[in-house]
Formats: sequence, structure tokens, C-alpha cells
Amino acid sequence: MNSRRVLDWLLDPSQPSVRYRALRDLEGRPASDGELRAIRSEIPLRGWAAEILAERRPGGWWVSDQSLYVPKYLSTNWRMLVLADLGLTRGLPAVQESCELWMARSPLRGGGVGGNSKGTGHHCFTANMARALLEFGYEEDPRVRRALEWLVSTADPKGGWSCFGSGRNLDSWEGLSAFVAYPREKWTAPMARCVEQAAEFFLERELHRQGGRYAPWYRFHYPIHYYYDLLVGLDLLTALGYADDPRLRFALSILEEKRRADGRWNLDAQHPDVEGPIARWYDLHPKRRPTPFELERAGAPSRVVTLRALTVLARVEGTVPSPRG
Repeated sequence: MNSRRVLDWLLDPSQPSVRYRALRDLEGRPASDGELRAIRSEIPLRGWAAEILAERRPGGWWVSDQSLYVPKYLSTNWRMLVLADLGLTRGLPAVQESCELWMARSPLRGGGVGGNSKGTGHHCFTANMARALLEFGYEEDPRVRRALEWLVSTADPKGGWSCFGSGRNLDSWEGLSAFVAYPREKWTAPMARCVEQAAEFFLERELHRQGGRYAPWYRFHYPIHYYYDLLVGLDLLTALGYADDPRLRFALSILEEKRRADGRWNLDAQHPDVEGPIARWYDLHPKRRPTPFELERAGAPSRVVTLRALTVLARVEGTVPSPRG
């Protein structure tokens, strides 16, 4: 399968979400492009986004209105993260209704969003929610702006973030992803410093050097949810304008190693952390075991993974402009 056939595979009309992002991210089509706008209007009508929307309840939630967070990964929080990735916007009334429900049920102390029932923010949840809302079109909303300011105020002074008080680490990538989604011209000076320091934290570690080799980081997966892998890191750092940084070479070598002979990439897992201590923990707490949400079959060629991998390589090769470049 040559590069043209891989692109044609990504442009299959049956998945307008992938078609839209392939034209935008691989061919550099502007948002004003007429064909691009027409394809985006098809996203709610067929393919993965349409299937997810069909399961939405009249009140704007999925599975249960008692909790928007559990069960993992079928409830509202997780479906909204995927719908944002798929290119839906608040221009669709159903999406706007669900966004407003999500924000109302997740207030952040001080007027933002991404907090728990007590209004306390948590890095993974707050950053994921901010990123999704920005992709839905809430970049002018002061509640989302407050969430971004909270991410700046809670970052480690040396760069990066910590989840559950574990110390700054590569798994805490979500804060960077929120700023990737926030228009660069709206960044304040503290935001710019925060992003630069966090990016340097990842680059210093070449996207992987944190203790011994951790197998889940080498499994390209989707939905991303809050899990890290090397493709997540490459996507973030190249989107932020570091595509020519030599410290990406190791991760890029892994990306090339995982390319199939036909030019595509497999989905390695829906849930990358399936062994080791976390698996044993779920054995002891079966009611907390998540239900993986599947768009594509693990072990088979993936449109989502292939599109993200080719987008990274296009930024590295300079065939599409890096957002910061």
C-alpha cells in the first residue's frame, strides 16, 4: 500500500471525522475550505460520532445521570472526550447541551470547570475537560479560561505536572494538550512560560526516560483518555513547535519501527495498561474495573493511529506547518 493508497484509506467517506482531520492535518487545508466545512457537517450524521450520539440520552448524558464519570469508559465524561477528538462542535445543539451539563456538574472552585463535587480540580480531569471544551469551540468561555489558569497555577515550578501527588511525570501530559488546543494568540505570558517549561521536561527525558522501560508507553492506543504513550508525546511536542528537536529522535525511531509494511499503523490496545500492578489491583477491586470503549479492533490497522502518526511525520518533515512554527 503506497502513500496515496494510505491517504485514500483515511479519506474513506464512511468516517468523515477521519476524512476531515486528514485533509486538515495532512494536506493543510484551512478551516475556511469549502470541502472541509462540508465534510465536518457530515460528522454527526454517520460514522463513529453518529454512533456515539445515537446512544446519548435526552438529558444530554450517557449511561447514567447519577455520575458523569463512572462507569469507565462508557459514561458522559469519556464519550465527550472522544466526540471532541472526532471533530464535533458546540454548533450542534446536542453537543452544546451535553457540554453545559458537563460543566454544570463539574465546577472548579473560583469559577472554572473541571472540579469534583467539592470544586477541587485534578490535573488529568481538569486538563482533559479543558482540552475537549476548547475543541468543541469554548475558547471564549471564561469558565474554560479559569481552568487553564488553574493548570498554570498548579504546575510544578520546574515544569510539568503531577497526578495524585506522585511528583511530576510523563504520564501527566494532559495540561500540555489543553494548551495545544488553546489559540496561541490568547496565551498569557505565564501560560507561555508554563508550556515551555513543561515541554522541556518531556524533551529532557526524550519522551520515555523515566525509570525502566514501561511497556504501556510503547502500545499505541485509542481512546487516549488519560493514558500516555510515545505517540501521545510526539503529537504534543510536534504540535507545540518542537518537531525539529533532536531529543525526539528516539520516539520517532519507535514510530518508524511500528509502521507496517503497507504504510499503516496498528492499534495496539484500547486500554494500554493491561498487565502488571494495575491489572492485579483490578483483580482485587473488580467493581472498579473499566470497560474499554472500542472504535477499532486492537491488533488491526487503525485509521486513528495512522492519521496521528502521519500528522507527526508531516510536521517533522515540514510538509504541513507546525502551529508554533
